[in-house]
Amino acid sequence: MTTPTSRYPGLNLGKGHAEADNACEELVFGFWVFMMSDLILFGLLFGIYVTMLGATAGGPGPHELFEMKSAFIETMLLLTSSFTFGMASLALKYRHDKGRLVAWLVVTLLLGLAFIALELHDFSSMASKGGVPSRSGFLSAFFGLVPLHGLHVTVACLWLVALLAQIAIYGLDKGVKTGLIRLGILWHFLDIVWIGIFSLVYLGGLT
Repeated sequence: MTTPTSRYPGLNLGKGHAEADNACEELVFGFWVFMMSDLILFGLLFGIYVTMLGATAGGPGPHELFEMKSAFIETMLLLTSSFTFGMASLALKYRHDKGRLVAWLVVTLLLGLAFIALELHDFSSMASKGGVPSRSGFLSAFFGLVPLHGLHVTVACLWLVALLAQIAIYGLDKGVKTGLIRLGILWHFLDIVWIGIFSLVYLGGLT
């Protein structure tokens, strides 16, 4: 017995979604190319942050500015959102259940919004302690990296809202399915980048 070959990385929708699955082959390849360019950008920013870690110019550093409890909660929110998006993807592929799919997507959206709100609170707290981008090279590097990830999460949440609106209007058509597959790649990618930020920026900065 032979197993079907995956034609592109990520979740393959399979024969039950023939038209959408065929459309995904080209679209997902192009989206992976875009994601690799995004990976290079984050890699450069990680490199800049590492080189500027000690450049505090007499200003506040990680020990004065970072709140590990908050960063840990943000990590749990994103990791949980990755799980809920995975459940939504499985509901799309196997169950053809619009209600279940929408429920998982709404939970994912709420987790993403909670992450953004908590991160904005952290930035405000840092600013109140003098931790603004213009204070030092360290803070310029921090605010070049971490808020860029937050901006990506914000855009992903807006994309998810748009897809939920499409589902309400058009149902589970080809455009919705291909959009969800690509958004899933972005969502899981951002979770991986955040693990790097939490490990290198927050844990690394406090060691």
